[in-house]
Amino acid sequence: MSKRIVVLTSGGDAPGMNAAIRAVARAGHAAGWEVFGARNGFDGLVKGDLRPLGPRDVGGILQTGGTILGSARSKRFRTPEGRAEALAKLEHLGVTAAVVIGGNGSQQGTYALSKAGFAAVGIASTIDNDLVGSDLTIGADTALNVALEAIDRLKATGSSLGRAFLVEVMGRDYGYLALMAAVAGGAEAVVLPETDTDPDALAGEIRAAFDRGKPHGIVVVAEGAKMNAEALARHFKEHKDVGFDVRVTILGHVQRGGRPTYYDRMLATRLGFAAVDRLERGEHGVLMGVLRGEVAATPLSEVAGKAKPLDLSLLKLAGVMTR
Repeated sequence: MSKRIVVLTSGGDAPGMNAAIRAVARAGHAAGWEVFGARNGFDGLVKGDLRPLGPRDVGGILQTGGTILGSARSKRFRTPEGRAEALAKLEHLGVTAAVVIGGNGSQQGTYALSKAGFAAVGIASTIDNDLVGSDLTIGADTALNVALEAIDRLKATGSSLGRAFLVEVMGRDYGYLALMAAVAGGAEAVVLPETDTDPDALAGEIRAAFDRGKPHGIVVVAEGAKMNAEALARHFKEHKDVGFDVRVTILGHVQRGGRPTYYDRMLATRLGFAAVDRLERGEHGVLMGVLRGEVAATPLSEVAGKAKPLDLSLLKLAGVMTR
């Protein structure tokens, strides 16, 4: 009897997803599995929209961003009827295992499959890096490097024209990208969803940088903060003189695109291989991530619907480094 496995990417795309698909496909074939890819996430399971993935079908994708399988958030799969339909399609097609590459919402779907008795393993992949069970998730390193390149470029033009930039980065309601980009990018301040920000106090910090003779100002703003970059810029214009001419740069989805970094390619390859290895050993219901530098499996029951806390001690470090 042949062994059949399906791999899918779900939720927001992340640089390195293709590397993970490639790893699952090639590791699966090496272990004697027939490998299929579901199109557009869990919708592909509900519709039975699967395509074979041979070793050559995943050639040349290691270095590409996005996902060759497509990604989506499936309203249908969230319902008991939709999940039953997906399980029936998988049984009809002879698929007995699944690997789900994605973030928090996606791993709730993986957990739902697992609770239904289906052999499912998750792979931690989200630029937000908010998943319990992995110190760093696929895509976060690339997204951070995109943000840092933007900050470096903005510093150059800001210094030339005496400007401060409010740089808004992605991350939903989790401030990881903003905090790390602020520290590594040498920003004057950072605005996070996890902390309250007084816009007048923030204006004071920017003004203090101007008064110290800094040629530019950089404030990194998380998209999920109570006041976004545009709201803060309006507040400064109407209420506070910060010295600099203030401009807003919203990075948005540019952080999701482009070639994955070395770290994301390696992380995705390691986790894809490990996911197949777990299934080959008859183990499932876990998320594959990296903890303290080692590939590790965390039960999906400890992952689904949870978010890891942000290390706010780095705010003190960021404050010292702005002087």
